[in-house]
Amino acid sequence: MPKTQYYTATTLDGYLADEHNSLDWLFEVDEGDPGGRADEAGVTPFAAFFAGVGAFAMGATTYEWVLAHDSLTDNPLKWADYYGDVPAWVFTHRELPPIPGARLTFVRGDVRPVHEAMTAAAAGKNIWLVGGGDLVGAFADAALLDEIIVGVAPVTLGAGAPLLPRRLTAKRLTLTAVRQRGQFAYLTYAVGPPSADQPADQPASTG
Repeated sequence: MPKTQYYTATTLDGYLADEHNSLDWLFEVDEGDPGGRADEAGVTPFAAFFAGVGAFAMGATTYEWVLAHDSLTDNPLKWADYYGDVPAWVFTHRELPPIPGARLTFVRGDVRPVHEAMTAAAAGKNIWLVGGGDLVGAFADAALLDEIIVGVAPVTLGAGAPLLPRRLTAKRLTLTAVRQRGQFAYLTYAVGPPSADQPADQPASTG
């Protein structure tokens, strides 16, 4: 069955980005390149993961950082190099510049109808939640998050954007895989539905 997956990197103290929403810390770590080191067949960890992705979503802050970091308005082909023609949804409450040629849909509000649209577009492949944590939390609230794959880096920031600002107890998370790649420890967790005291039909909006 296709999965909705949160695949990301985090610092040892649980942050995605620093106080300035920067991911520069990630690129300072051995294998900090999001593509990672290729295996004997020449396939990077991200390429192997993304081969199974049919649609993906991100929040406005993540989109703006990617846009600026890679100068995508001036170099839109970089987006295609990374993601091909896989459709992406961006959750935002403000106007954001599109990337020429990219299959982008700007949305807001309840994640459930967007998830339905993404599932249809993915055509049997997985859905990737890029981040940030609040957006992923909204999917978790709606029982629409199946798996967390997180690369833990040997970095502490002390403050910043948290990995997943939600209370998910051990009853919802089951460790299914552990592996080391360079300086990263990759942890994979299956995510169960909310418990009876945290109903899945609560508002599942990004705000």
